Amino acid sequence: MALKIAFQMDPIDQIDVSADTTFRLIEESQKRGHLNFVYSPEQLKYDNGKVKAFGSFVKVQRDLIEFAQIEEPQELLLSAFDIVWLRQDPPFDMLYITTTHILDLLTPEVLVVNDPFWVRNFPEKILVLKFPNLIPPTLVSRDLRAMERFHKSMGDIIVKPLYGNGGEGIFKLGADDPNLPVVFELFMKTSREPLICQQYLPEVMNGDKRVILIDGEPIGAINRVPKHGDIRSNMHVGGTAEKSNLSGADLEICKAIGSTLKKSGQVLVGIDIIGKKLTEINLTSPTGIQEIEKFDNINIASQVWQVLEAKVKFEKKN
Repeated sequence: MALKIAFQMDPIDQIDVSADTTFRLIEESQKRGHLNFVYSPEQLKYDNGKVKAFGSFVKVQRDLIEFAQIEEPQELLLSAFDIVWLRQDPPFDMLYITTTHILDLLTPEVLVVNDPFWVRNFPEKILVLKFPNLIPPTLVSRDLRAMERFHKSMGDIIVKPLYGNGGEGIFKLGADDPNLPVVFELFMKTSREPLICQQYLPEVMNGDKRVILIDGEPIGAINRVPKHGDIRSNMHVGGTAEKSNLSGADLEICKAIGSTLKKSGQVLVGIDIIGKKLTEINLTSPTGIQEIEKFDNINIASQVWQVLEAKVKFEKKN
């Protein structure tokens, strides 16, 4: 069943072929005979009742230099596609949010993944708050006094922007660190968002596990280990990916959140686990499938497309 797929993504000519999840999804889609169209969030528009995007059909190959053949750009109606992938990276700002509102207008006639309504309403550092028993002690606030009380009661804490990404703006403050007011002032000058404070989990020095779920079911995991002297395990800031297995605690976390993800149309999700605690649920553009595929010798991208093809086939029948 050949499908027309549109990917709303960051510029394809700037991706890392060896690690990028969206590239892997396009590569597998192409292998399955589907047509693939790419455009950036800035190229999405609502025009007099129609949702359109200015982009290009592409063909990809696993070559570090010439990995994408990009056709002449054109403006197309997204209602003519079977699936639209919401795959641009954060920041989760008003541009990101606006694109979710526009893509909402395509549903249910077009399958948009992950479901933009719930991507908008389930930011990764907020969705975890629905599962207080799974996460470390957490405070979300713009009140310095509340943060000082939390710091005093928890000892070592992590402070980070609520809508940050990629390990940016993360501070670890020790029990006796006097710099919380300075960190608070720094953020308040640049943002109107609350901050998120969490109890520091020393297990992070052994790694931050990324677990991939498809339609609410865990598929595999990698362990991301921070470089020496850093608390951030994100791979683009120097973290190293290691092979990892799903522990009993990991599976319990997945079981607890899986039905919520499936019911809200979150087909491809990445969650972060430190020790036995859930820290984030990433719906926006989860990564990690290439690393898991290499370590575990499995085809996660194929499993994603099997789920999506079945969903499209079901919708066409009904």
